[in-house]
Amino acid sequence: MISTTYDYLVIGAGPAGLQLGHHLHRAGRSHLILEAGPSPGTFFRTFPRHRTLISINKKHTGWEDPELRLRMDWNSLLSDDPGLLFTGYSDRYFPDADDMVRYLADYAEACDLPIAYDTPARHITRSGEEFVVDGRHRARRLVVATGVSRPNIPAIPGIEEAELYGSADTAPESYLNQRVLIIGKGNSAFETADNLVETAAVVHVAGPHSIRMAWRTHYVGHVRAVNNNFLDTYQLKSQNAVLDGDVRQITRQADGTYLVTVAFARANEITKDIPYHRVIVCTGFRFDSSIFAGEVAPALVIDGRFPELTPAYESVNVPGLYFAGTITQSRDFKRGTSGFIHGFRYGVRALHRILESRHHGVPWPCRELPANPQAVADAIIARVNHSSALWQQFGLMSDVVTLEGGRARYREELPVGLEEGEHLAVTLEYGPHHDQVDPFDINVGRIRQNDAARAAEGHYLHPVVRHHRPGLPPAVHHITENLENEWTSPEVHVEPLRAFLAEAMG
Repeated sequence: MISTTYDYLVIGAGPAGLQLGHHLHRAGRSHLILEAGPSPGTFFRTFPRHRTLISINKKHTGWEDPELRLRMDWNSLLSDDPGLLFTGYSDRYFPDADDMVRYLADYAEACDLPIAYDTPARHITRSGEEFVVDGRHRARRLVVATGVSRPNIPAIPGIEEAELYGSADTAPESYLNQRVLIIGKGNSAFETADNLVETAAVVHVAGPHSIRMAWRTHYVGHVRAVNNNFLDTYQLKSQNAVLDGDVRQITRQADGTYLVTVAFARANEITKDIPYHRVIVCTGFRFDSSIFAGEVAPALVIDGRFPELTPAYESVNVPGLYFAGTITQSRDFKRGTSGFIHGFRYGVRALHRILESRHHGVPWPCRELPANPQAVADAIIARVNHSSALWQQFGLMSDVVTLEGGRARYREELPVGLEEGEHLAVTLEYGPHHDQVDPFDINVGRIRQNDAARAAEGHYLHPVVRHHRPGLPPAVHHITENLENEWTSPEVHVEPLRAFLAEAMG
């Protein structure tokens, strides 16, 4: 029986659902969070399987400013409590996943959130203008923050016979002297491979695409250095190998072993049948859209793995259906940070501001400045040297300056693409083709960090200011990269920006 119609139903009490609940609670909006498990953060009770997070926990930064410290804190959620930070739960740079479970439980309790535990959302429909979950819970708007809860299984004949990352035995001794194939080339694959180096006879990691290292691409979901020890064992001829090519067939033998057909990309797709004792599938996860009835089923992208979103984190085809957390990574898939806490926590805050503006008449926070180039330049320089949101959501979140009635209005942290009309947009971004440059190769040409005229050639993170005008391509100004990320030089950083703004502002 439906007894209450809420302003919002939030599906999932993971990091995104909890933080959104905090914002809704502070704003006085009626809401309920539905959680499938018995406590917050169910995902982190199982994953990562080997219990070490790859999100950094850098406690000692030399800074006292809490905003700057968030640039190096990848695990804390945003809240009004300055003490409710993950850095108080672990001293380790790569913390244990159980610390995240404790942190999320404490966050939910400290924020006094209304959570219905052991309440999975199984069937979502619509009745008039309201969403109905399992015939019991009704809301005017629905926010799905379930994360990616289904394994992403490639279409390989026989793959149903293999073990999955989520359930394969993690005890290294159970693989003693065995030949093991791991399908996938991401962090879960190499995390699994590293765990078996001391006990397995042979470990092969297979996939059709090249390995991409996070230190080169700046995408933290690519293979992290903490998981790449296995590559040494391959290149130094220690019986392990990376197989570049397609797994064409997995055949379970009568004795329980496997025969796997691999087509090698480096050898003109020459195929070979290779024997293994175990095959483990580590190919990532996908969003579970099966909970939606046809009339409210969101459009999907990226091989159906994620919902397709507007810049307002709303479904492109179902009005009032919003998304939060790692499932918003379709907006910057394998480029940015929306798949991770240190990125989507700012997306969650932006989503709340969007909801407040659209549905409750609360305007986006802004401040007024004198409408002159020097004042606007000073405001931009102050923000790029201080903001954690622009730092973490590089290229996806911007500060926006508009000129109205002789005053400049400065709004912080809008998702890129949300603003319309003439405006200035301020972002932090990596340079073009940054992921194709080896940052450790001293022979690669670099610009001088005091050469403002060549700032657009920089590969490293730096501020970019765009003047958007309807019907015209944007005028773009780059502020040259800086080793310490301090853009404060009057000659190199401030004056060139002021000159650009003077032209943009007439």
